[in-house]
Amino acid sequence: MALSVDQDRLYFEFPEVHAEAELSVAFHRTVRVPDDGTTYPLPPSLGRFPLRVVDDMVVLPMWQSEACWIKFDGRYPFLVKVGVGEVDAVTGGKWSEAPDFEREDYFEVPEQPWLDGFHVAAGKVRQFVAAPLGAGYTVEEQLAGGVAIGGVRIVAYPIRGPIWEERKKFDAQRPMRAFGAPEPSSSMGFGAGGAIEQGVATPVEEHDAWDLDHHSAVRIELVNSDRWEALTGAKPPTEPVTAQEYTMRGYPWFELYEETPARQGSDEFAGVETVSEVRARRGESPLPGNEHIEPAEPIRIRRDRRTRDRRG
Repeated sequence: MALSVDQDRLYFEFPEVHAEAELSVAFHRTVRVPDDGTTYPLPPSLGRFPLRVVDDMVVLPMWQSEACWIKFDGRYPFLVKVGVGEVDAVTGGKWSEAPDFEREDYFEVPEQPWLDGFHVAAGKVRQFVAAPLGAGYTVEEQLAGGVAIGGVRIVAYPIRGPIWEERKKFDAQRPMRAFGAPEPSSSMGFGAGGAIEQGVATPVEEHDAWDLDHHSAVRIELVNSDRWEALTGAKPPTEPVTAQEYTMRGYPWFELYEETPARQGSDEFAGVETVSEVRARRGESPLPGNEHIEPAEPIRIRRDRRTRDRRG
């Protein structure tokens, strides 16, 4: 197995399982949707976040309160888990690299091409929004207890090679679908932002289809602009436009046509406060750029390789 970073993408490769067992993962900059009680369409990509390997760490720069979504690309089927610090982003439970088939704390790629946030309800996520650790803004600090480590975790398990070969042989028209973990020194994590219309597809593969003897895991450390420049010598990307600015320019929003049933959200996230709610409870100033907007009619896209790329 191999894990690498190239052109701001993570690559998970399992040549010992199958020559085609490859998954790429990218983190996309995006518009932060307002946290105002409205559930918004899928926001666009504003380009990929840069990814770098520094002293055996994978690091990614984010501005405070900047939003992010994660894109998964590959024709070979994978079981994927995403964690935010010590919290599973799908269930809200404690993070573990091993899949829990009873709780279904994972999703399947390519059936799930994107993840924009914490899976709080059927057909709805709370957007991933960068927040400093230590102030109680992050979901990890609210749910996990103890010292928060921040960052993002991704684990990928490939489908068994013989199953993929049989599937290709008898179903040719089927839609196509190593770094050590750093020490817990991350300075940022993900808080919950505004609501977005996005389902997390119900798993459809048999549990024994997955090659659980082979997997790769990585933790991506989120760093602020000052630390990114100190680590890499490069300036971070400029701050993204606000949702209001984006809407005034007439840019598109998106809606994914769902063919796979979306699962129910997790009760674990029911009591989580969003970043805006934490600030309001403490009497702090409102989050900038949180004004309500009326987005244009979203562009409807289907879940296949040709149209997936239209979002970025």
